[in-house]
Amino acid sequence: MPQTFDLILKGGVVVNHDGRAERDVGVRGGTIAAIGDLSRSSAAREVDCKGLHILPGVIDTQVHFREPGLDHKEDLESGSRSAVMGGVTAVFEMPNTDPQTTTPEALADKIGRGHHRMHCDFAFWVGGTHENAKDVADLERLPGAAGIKVFMGSSTGSLLVEDDEGIAAILRRTRRRAAFHSEDEAMLRARKDLRVEGDPRSHPVWRSAEVALTCTKRLVRIAQETGARIHVLHVTTAEEMALLKEHKNLVSVEVTPHHLTLVAPDAYERLGTYVQMNPPVRDEIHRAALWQGLDEGIADILGSDHAPHTRAEKDKVYPNTPSGMTGVQTLVPIMLDHVNASRMTLERFVDMTSAGPKRLFGIARKGRIAVGYDADFTVVDLKRRETITNDWIASKCGWTPYDGVTVTGWPMGTVVRGNVVMWDGSLETPAQGEAVRFEETLSG
Repeated sequence: MPQTFDLILKGGVVVNHDGRAERDVGVRGGTIAAIGDLSRSSAAREVDCKGLHILPGVIDTQVHFREPGLDHKEDLESGSRSAVMGGVTAVFEMPNTDPQTTTPEALADKIGRGHHRMHCDFAFWVGGTHENAKDVADLERLPGAAGIKVFMGSSTGSLLVEDDEGIAAILRRTRRRAAFHSEDEAMLRARKDLRVEGDPRSHPVWRSAEVALTCTKRLVRIAQETGARIHVLHVTTAEEMALLKEHKNLVSVEVTPHHLTLVAPDAYERLGTYVQMNPPVRDEIHRAALWQGLDEGIADILGSDHAPHTRAEKDKVYPNTPSGMTGVQTLVPIMLDHVNASRMTLERFVDMTSAGPKRLFGIARKGRIAVGYDADFTVVDLKRRETITNDWIASKCGWTPYDGVTVTGWPMGTVVRGNVVMWDGSLETPAQGEAVRFEETLSG
């Protein structure tokens, strides 16, 4: 008997845990209901995906959407609109807002702000501090919590736990995977004189590879001592990759599109403070090591570290300029361009942006195209050539370091729980984003 669906994606190449094949996908009630030949079925809406690839919804597990407190740079609505315009179906947002996301009340406030106002689904990292260390076991299990995030080196905002005792106090109480910004704060303070006024090329000199490696060595040692699972965000150095491959029983690794794509000194000479990030874009030796770590499976997932600032803030004189750039909207096209250049396979991209996040963080019903899972899809045209421009960026700040860069591979559609949110550059559906659920906290 022919079936009836709310939505059918017809004739696309489904890329999934079992490879690639041309299949239809039927959606009912926001859930994947059938995969295969649905030519005899009908739906309220059918989308022709012939010539396109249907991927599991891309999950970006590191974004800064700045709300509350820094809304002039970004907010949950604008950041999530940027996400879906770039093919991203879910995000994990960071805690360095104002107030910081360090209490149950602050987390609940963010969830309330995001519910049906964000265009994609969402979870929020809870900041680990000296003050809330005793409570992290409860905080990480709250509904909508992605887990605990700790800044060991200062970046945007004032969240900071730089001492071994403070890190150990948090890790002794965690049961989920805790995420870390790993730069040694004492070394950063001692090296401040290495910053050259007006010269952002000195940024990676100040925040050197040794600064990152020293901190990551400390973090791995503490994780071993406490038996905790840790996630090292935005790894940037060859030395860290060599270290972390020896500790994959405890450690997962994130790399970012900008550290895989941009390189010093060229990026600083072209873009100045607009490429200033923490940790910084480094030279070709380190970039090549990141690609090797990706090829060898040491790197587990991709995160954009979307961290917008206004042009006025970025146009100040270094070092009086904030670190951060946009990235959530360009993650898919930049990495698809790498796929087309044979730097990585499409299957590896899917693993790092959907299956990987599901595996590391225990995301429920997302991360693969399978019956019974949320109907989240990133539909892409691998052959489409487009030029990324500032005008395309939906973020409040309105700029990208990739302005003028032509890529091959483009996000054509973003489907969140069966809702076609974006199609061919147009926002189609009012915001209906909801909190991501996690296997370890389903009772919430």
